[in-house]
Amino acid sequence: MTGHSAIASIAPGPLILLHTKNASFSTQISIDEQFITPEQITTSLLNNENSIIIIDQEIQTDQIESRYLGTENLYVNLDKFMYLANSQQVSFKDLAGLSFVVLNDIGPWKEIIQKHIPNAKFLYQEEWAALTEITKYSSFPYFSTNITTVNPRQRTSDDNRVRLPITDEAATMTFYANYLKKQKSSLTPLLNEISQNWPNLSYPKCQFKLERK
Repeated sequence: MTGHSAIASIAPGPLILLHTKNASFSTQISIDEQFITPEQITTSLLNNENSIIIIDQEIQTDQIESRYLGTENLYVNLDKFMYLANSQQVSFKDLAGLSFVVLNDIGPWKEIIQKHIPNAKFLYQEEWAALTEITKYSSFPYFSTNITTVNPRQRTSDDNRVRLPITDEAATMTFYANYLKKQKSSLTPLLNEISQNWPNLSYPKCQFKLERK
């Protein structure tokens, strides 16, 4: 293992992926557990606080450039007895008026679900254990993504909910790695490994909850 890179993100998905695949990377990494804000990105890179910052937009300046990593796609997990569970896919409007159990610390996804699902109620939980208990003993729907599937800790084998993709454009978040141009050559091997480990879209039978580790 060679080198060391500090990595930050605006959302939990990339952090989950990095934690899960960390041992397989040829470069040692440290992961910033606090979500970075858009205002902090340029300063953080220029001050060498982080080598890579993963966000949902490209930055192209004289000193900073971006590289596409992949997309994160939102799914909803519905009780199998709900009428919507017979669908192949759903839209945000289809979910109008439902109550969801959600972890509080999910970055930009929080604003997206609040904005796009009409008249919905969100039962936010601070702790993973509390969310797990609620989903175990209730029929509340919850959200997951193609990235959360890489984390075995998030599998709930006793959950018989139906996992459906959400088709709205806002249910897909595209992520880019932003870094200093002068560090491109040293970061390229790690960026290649992150891209290669980025999960493809899939529809696994196991259910997964959106969680920030």
